[in-house]
Amino acid sequence: MSDRRRQQPPWRTGATVAVAVVGVLIIGTVTWASLGGSREPTPVPPESPPPSATASASAGAQDPSVTAPPSPGLTEFYSQTLTWQPCRETFECATLTVPLDYRDPAGQRIDIALLKVSARGQPIGSLVVNPGGPGAPGTAYAEAAGRVFRAPLLESFDIVGFDPRGTGSSAQVDCLSDRELDAYVSADPDPDTPAEVAEFVASSERLGERCTRRSGELAQHVSTLEAAQDIDVLRAALGEQTLTYFGASYGTQLGATYAEVFPERVGRLVLDGAIDLSLSGEELSKQQAAGFELALRAYVANCVEQSTSCFLGTTTDAGVERIQEFLAAVEAEPLTTDLGSRRLEIGNAFYGLVAPLYQREAWSALSLALRSAFAGDGTTLLQFSDIYTSRETDGYSDNSIEANITISCLDYPGLTNPADVPRTYASFAEASPTFGRVFAWSQVGCNGFPAKPVLARRAIRAEGAAPILVVGTTRDPATPMRWAEALAEQLDSGVLLRRDGDGHTAYNAGNECIDDIIEAYLIRGSTPTNGRTC
Repeated sequence: MSDRRRQQPPWRTGATVAVAVVGVLIIGTVTWASLGGSREPTPVPPESPPPSATASASAGAQDPSVTAPPSPGLTEFYSQTLTWQPCRETFECATLTVPLDYRDPAGQRIDIALLKVSARGQPIGSLVVNPGGPGAPGTAYAEAAGRVFRAPLLESFDIVGFDPRGTGSSAQVDCLSDRELDAYVSADPDPDTPAEVAEFVASSERLGERCTRRSGELAQHVSTLEAAQDIDVLRAALGEQTLTYFGASYGTQLGATYAEVFPERVGRLVLDGAIDLSLSGEELSKQQAAGFELALRAYVANCVEQSTSCFLGTTTDAGVERIQEFLAAVEAEPLTTDLGSRRLEIGNAFYGLVAPLYQREAWSALSLALRSAFAGDGTTLLQFSDIYTSRETDGYSDNSIEANITISCLDYPGLTNPADVPRTYASFAEASPTFGRVFAWSQVGCNGFPAKPVLARRAIRAEGAAPILVVGTTRDPATPMRWAEALAEQLDSGVLLRRDGDGHTAYNAGNECIDDIIEAYLIRGSTPTNGRTC
């Protein structure tokens, strides 16, 4: 990995997003602030801490009921004490030690990077947070807590972020050089000709081979299941009887997996922008494609409704068709930009288009970018692509793309013969006329990785767990509402909360009703009526 890559910059944290990276599902982070806007949390008086709150972090990690490991071989890990040191000016950082392979706890060890934002008031415990990904560093998410979370949570909890194994400042996976990543991101995600298909398949196979060769055994031990096991070691090290957790987007997959493995350790879990873990890779990709199409149409419809001279056309259908024509034109002839010799290739155009769809506040920025691109200048769309992929002027600032792919290929290891992809065109096109074929080709993205499933795709029950709050947004482009409905139904103690609105994830998106319910649940344990809509 290039020495230029650093910790994920905090302006990329916030609401999470999902997109397909040249053939594999990715859920990362992009915010309206990163596209030129801002969204500060609304100050709200903090609630009174409940007497039944989770164990205080000051309790230490010596209480046997807190540190009891799931197996004797893990005792040393569960009984470790965190040493917090000042870092990044106003925060505290520490390192958690975990086994590389939980089946061999006496073997190799790896470090997990932690960052804590101390509560502004008297803490009632620690709130462990994850921004999504897979691949997004959680320390940057915690570092941005003042923008991500509202006053009640900041007053009541020590916010603790961690970089999941394989990501950020934890043990990192490494696959490609910066130049190779540029080529990977900009490549055509929807190959049309036999030559393009051959190159697409070869690129996927090269990626898998190089991740395995350059990252060694780590590449086989960055699954969601193993990250969930790390969370329980973290819970014990924080001195918490049960886990209090906020996970967004892929963070819901991580949180749900934790609940399935450690149901008795579930305290209060918020799963915002939920993922249905029972879906196959093909069905999940198809439904996500439909979510992007829904968001694109909502964006175009807003333009048509708000202006008598929308630059996209006079109807929603016409506007979507105009964007489809633009993508086809970029595929045929990339656009020049003001970013040196770099051009807006079709892969970058895809990222630049979908990234601003995740928050309604970014739609005006997308319109400016598309207007410029229609006039032949791809600069702004390329900049949006760069924001999403962590590319800066001198290279990539983190390994989120490589980590995402490696983790996803352990969680969704099914291999698809490229020759079989065309048979899925019709169903994917029905789900998403604009993005369907991109997601159809995502089915071969893991073909270069060793196929070693670590957790079968199945419904998550988490039998015996305390109530788990599952949150979905009706027009979420990245994690469709139906996924939240399905996960809440599958969980024995799932409680569904719906946000009627646009954009990815629900908390701190301008809906006071949603925010109040989530905060009351985390702070007081107040569980809303199942199926409540705000």
